Amino acid sequence: MGKKTVVVIGGGAAGMSAASRIKRLKPEWDVKVFEATEWVSHAPCGIPYVVEGISPMEKLMHYPPEVFIKKRGIDLHMKAEVMEVDTGHVRVRESDGEHTYEWDYLVFANGASPQVPPIEGIDLPGVFTADLPPDALAIREYMEKNNVRNVVVIGTGYIAIEMAEAFVAQGKSVTLIGRSERILRKTFDKEVTDIVEEKLKESLNLRLEEMTLRIEGQGKVEKVVTDADEYPADLVVIATGIKPNVELARELGVKIGETGAIWTNDKMQTSVENVYAAGDVAETRHIITGRRVWNPLAPAGNKMGYVAGSNIAGKEMHFPGVLGTSVTKFLDLEIGKTGLTESEAVNEGFDVRTAFIKAKTKPHYYPGSKEIWLKGVVDNETNKLLGVQAVGAEVLPRIDTAAAMLMAGFTTKDVFFTDLAYAPPFAPVWDPLVVLARVLKF
Repeated sequence: MGKKTVVVIGGGAAGMSAASRIKRLKPEWDVKVFEATEWVSHAPCGIPYVVEGISPMEKLMHYPPEVFIKKRGIDLHMKAEVMEVDTGHVRVRESDGEHTYEWDYLVFANGASPQVPPIEGIDLPGVFTADLPPDALAIREYMEKNNVRNVVVIGTGYIAIEMAEAFVAQGKSVTLIGRSERILRKTFDKEVTDIVEEKLKESLNLRLEEMTLRIEGQGKVEKVVTDADEYPADLVVIATGIKPNVELARELGVKIGETGAIWTNDKMQTSVENVYAAGDVAETRHIITGRRVWNPLAPAGNKMGYVAGSNIAGKEMHFPGVLGTSVTKFLDLEIGKTGLTESEAVNEGFDVRTAFIKAKTKPHYYPGSKEIWLKGVVDNETNKLLGVQAVGAEVLPRIDTAAAMLMAGFTTKDVFFTDLAYAPPFAPVWDPLVVLARVLKF
């Protein structure tokens, strides 16, 4: 095979996983990574917690660049923007001018960008997105230099809720504005989002089914105007979703999938020979439905990069797909899901039955017991579990267990008889997940 040159576009989770894997298997190969910012292996999921003041900014880099350069031998170029991609070479703008580099293998790991609605006044000082670690720094700096009392967050997804928490926790007056009729509409069923909305309303001004028309201010942001009202704003965060960065891939003639992200097979190969894609820029398949999905979440992104790197270096590996497992919180209310919601399952043509239960996380006599609500979705034909949603306290062990059950194709009977651990400090004798299976019947 001889020595090969691999070019990786993007130094985030997927890109650095791919590059590290190739160097592990083929240390003699030349692996170049081009990252447009000065951040590598960064953790954008940590941005809200830096804004909240829980975590220091510099910790958002999982490994400093030196680890990749010195320990792993990766030729890492930072502040290096790939301008053009062609068969066998890329053109890159770097601090000392433009350079052309050749490649035998190419990996698109250039992620996704905020989808910013065309709102007037969006470029006023004090208006931010929360996409990359530098955004967290910019928000913190703006708060230090300006008297920020009123914060408006636009959006109803995970990032919007996490950013809203960051400001609520610092005593700010927060307004959360969304076009949807409910929060987290695409990810959760109504029984779950009702509980989340109740919780949000205790701490902030929740405005749903409102369209943001414009952002106004003299020299900096002062208010947000919707089709229903206007809200004072000393700082605005726009969290209205993200879109995959597919422009460079399109230039090369790489097939874009039905989800709008780069089409890949289970080896993370694109439609063009020796070209791979991984992370938030790539689509994959849903483990339960087999359909193409775009699931821009960090655990899958890291694994996709690992799989792409393995296959490039000649070690065959297949990525099975995703369940869409995810978890977040607002203050002390945790929210999580894995697999299909009821509405997703019905849209996919499944004949389903569901159950929604409320349980306690510990026996009634043991201190610290909290409430948890679980929703289960089951296929009537096969009795197989299709998805679980949870809200309340201690949701992670239930969601993770359910994810493993979905991977293994459990029926409700399998769930019921799973030998889960019990002791009063940890869980009730009938774990909420087992109770859910009992209510769902088998």
